[in-house]
Amino acid sequence: MLRFAPSPNGDMHINNLRVAILNYVVAKQKNDKFLVRIEDSDTQKSIEGKDTEIMMILEKFAIKHDVVYHQSEHLRIHQNLALRLLKEEKAFVCKCTLDELKTDSCLKNCESLTKEDYSTLKESGEKFVIRFKKSNNIDSFIILKTDGTPSYDFASACDDMLSDIDFIIREKKHLETTPKQESIKSSLGYEKETTYLHLPTLLNIDETSSVKWLFEEGFVPDAILNYLLLLGNSKVPKEIFTLPEAIEWFELDSISKSDTKFDIDKLRFINQEHLKMIDDRQLSTLFGFADADIGKLAKVYLEEASTINELKAKITPIFKAKNFDGEWGEQMSIIRDIISDAPAFESFNELTKHIMEKSELKDENLFTPLRILLTGEQNGPKLSEIYPFIKSYILEVAS
Repeated sequence: MLRFAPSPNGDMHINNLRVAILNYVVAKQKNDKFLVRIEDSDTQKSIEGKDTEIMMILEKFAIKHDVVYHQSEHLRIHQNLALRLLKEEKAFVCKCTLDELKTDSCLKNCESLTKEDYSTLKESGEKFVIRFKKSNNIDSFIILKTDGTPSYDFASACDDMLSDIDFIIREKKHLETTPKQESIKSSLGYEKETTYLHLPTLLNIDETSSVKWLFEEGFVPDAILNYLLLLGNSKVPKEIFTLPEAIEWFELDSISKSDTKFDIDKLRFINQEHLKMIDDRQLSTLFGFADADIGKLAKVYLEEASTINELKAKITPIFKAKNFDGEWGEQMSIIRDIISDAPAFESFNELTKHIMEKSELKDENLFTPLRILLTGEQNGPKLSEIYPFIKSYILEVAS
């Protein structure tokens, strides 16, 4: 089984999403189960509602789980396993101060404490922790904190063992925790081999680079997923693909072992390509319509836009009230009045011919105010490319 184990202590980071995607893809390829474990044992850092947000993000990326649970549900299990290690003398009670921990006195004073001492301390209310004994060149470390909750390494190791997680893909920053977690599982009698893959660091992003931020910038889930699977990947049959396609050919071995730069411009290009692939009617809903023509109109603007936000900045002015007080206001008013009294024209050439005959405007005096009237901008795609998709809204657009 594979797992994704996010902490609900902030917005999901791009690195976390990459981990989730890779674990999911490999689980599907292995025909194995995919588990989501919300690591909320550290209640002081957990933020209310972030667990729900995590699940909603996974749903947006079509990452479906077989099992989901909160780590806090296993608190009693973690405590019992810590006590078992204490009973088997693989762990010990420690009541040292931070200064004492820096000296050898901790080992002399604490490792000799018995199970009965643990009971006495618990009844007295004196603060203490349970520490895993030093072994295999791994220094002693806390497994149960003063408030009775497990440390990250202990909870993670116990839950991986309980869920029989045998393949773990995670960030390189967790590499140093692997020996601790393996020692814990081994001490608890779990000898099944676990395969680890620690992903190289993504450069050019910081701790604020979240999936939420990518959505706010106007990137679509399919494009984000496409890019994250493409990062550092030396074997891809094509540059633009979907999740089902990637499951067919993706190979973990093809991911570079070197740190990889996160290139926002590359993501913009991929996003642009995925927007072109969206169904026209579905695309139009992003701008408040349910009309395939508006989706086709948006795709005309994809030559100069690459995100939903940039497309909105192009589409919205077309349907907003126009300003008739500017340099071209007089000509715009003339053209507006002509259009309001004109019959419907199938082609843009027919429309411009009619306006010319009625107004005697031509060249720049015709086409510049007409462009502003129809698009709200002085520059952009050819009006002949835009007109077929707005002709049914022409009275609204020109008002």
